[in-house]
Amino acid sequence: MKTIKEINDKIKKGEVVVVTAEEVIGLVEKKGVKKVAQEVDVVTCGTFGPMCSSGAYFNIGHSKPRIKIGGGTCKLNDVPCYTGFAAVDIYLGATALPEDDPLNKVYPGEFKYGGAHVIQELVSGENIRLEATAYGTDCYPRRKLDTLINLQDMNEAVLFNMRNCYQNYNVAVNLSDKPIYTYMGMLKPNLGNANYCSAGQLSPLLKDPYYRTIGIGTKIFLGGGVGYVAWQGTQHNPSVLRKDNGTPQVPAGTIAVIGDLKQMQPKWLIGTSMLGYGVTLIVGIGVPIPVLDEDTIRYAAIKDKEIYTQIIDYSSNYPNCVPGSLGEVNYEELKSGKITIQGKDVPTGNLSSYSKAREISEELKTRINKGDFILSEAIAPLPQADSGYSFKMIKEKPIIGKRE
Repeated sequence: MKTIKEINDKIKKGEVVVVTAEEVIGLVEKKGVKKVAQEVDVVTCGTFGPMCSSGAYFNIGHSKPRIKIGGGTCKLNDVPCYTGFAAVDIYLGATALPEDDPLNKVYPGEFKYGGAHVIQELVSGENIRLEATAYGTDCYPRRKLDTLINLQDMNEAVLFNMRNCYQNYNVAVNLSDKPIYTYMGMLKPNLGNANYCSAGQLSPLLKDPYYRTIGIGTKIFLGGGVGYVAWQGTQHNPSVLRKDNGTPQVPAGTIAVIGDLKQMQPKWLIGTSMLGYGVTLIVGIGVPIPVLDEDTIRYAAIKDKEIYTQIIDYSSNYPNCVPGSLGEVNYEELKSGKITIQGKDVPTGNLSSYSKAREISEELKTRINKGDFILSEAIAPLPQADSGYSFKMIKEKPIIGKRE
C-alpha cells in the first residue's frame, strides 16, 4: 500500500517511477501485477477528442464609464455569450453560433465558426472583438461597448467544461439509405462506415473504472495547462453494465473540469466544425493515477482487446440505445480499421486521436518526473454505482393553462 503523500515525496526527491497507461500493459505482461505495483508510483493517461459540453467564463474588466453587461447582450467575434451574471462576467459555450449562421436555418455544408474557435483564438493570443449592450443604471450608466480584447486584458479567463472525458462511448453506424450528420461525424448509408470516439487503453476513466483515485479535486493536465476535476460531469452514469474487469460496456462516467485558460496552449484546445452538426471543442486531458495498491495496477493494465463498446444505429435507435442490438466490439477490433456488422466488413474511424492521447500521457509523465506536477488527493469521490446517482431522460409533461 502507498499513499499519495508518499508518492509526492518521491516526486520532490526525483525518485518517482512514472509510466504511461500504454507502457504499464507491457510491464504487467512481463513482471506481473504484484511486482509492477511495488515498482511503479504513477500511471499517466490521456485523451484528445471533441467534447461539446465545454466553454469558458470571463471577467472582462470594467470600462469607463462602467457598463452592466449582466442582463444585456454580449458577443465575441459575433458569437453570443451568456450574460446572466453580474456586471462584466460572461460565459462562452463551445457550441455557440452567430445568430445569422446558416446552420440555424439549414446546413449547406459550409464551414462553421463558433465559441470553440473563439476560445482557441484567445489562447493563441489573438485580439477578439467584444460587442456589448446594456440597459444602463445609475451605477452602470454605459449602454454600449465595442472594443478589441485579448486573454491578457481580462481579469479572469477560466475554462469550465461541464461534461468531458466520457468513460467509453458508442460506435455509431447508419442503417438507413441516406447519409446522416451527427456529433459522431457523417455516417454513410447502409453501414458505409462506423465511427467511434475514445482513446481506449489510454483513456483516463477506463483505467480507473471505479473512480478509486479520480475524484473531485484531482489535479489534471487540461488544455496544456493545469486543471482540476470540479465535480462529476453531467450525464455521469455509473450504474451501467460492466465487464468482469470493471470497464463499462456503454457510456458511463464523466467529469466536469476547470482550469486557468491563460496557462493553456492552442494545440490542446482546437475549435472544430463538424458538417451538419455544428461547432465543438477538441480538448486535451491527461490524468495521473497514483499507484496505491495492486488493484490500481490491475485496472490500469487493461488492454484495448478487453474494453468493449456497443454498436448503435444512429438513424433509428439513438438516443434510445439498446445495448447489443447490433453487437459489441472491443477497441483492438475498432483500431484494426474494420469490423464486421451483419456479415458486412465496415471501415472504422476514430474521432479521438490516439497519437495525441499518447503525447499527452508522455507530457504528463515528463512533468511529474521533473517535479513540475505534484499530485493532489481527491477531497470527495465521484458518485459510484451504489450511490443511488443515475442519469435520467426527460419526462415530457403537458402544459395546462397559461403562465400569468
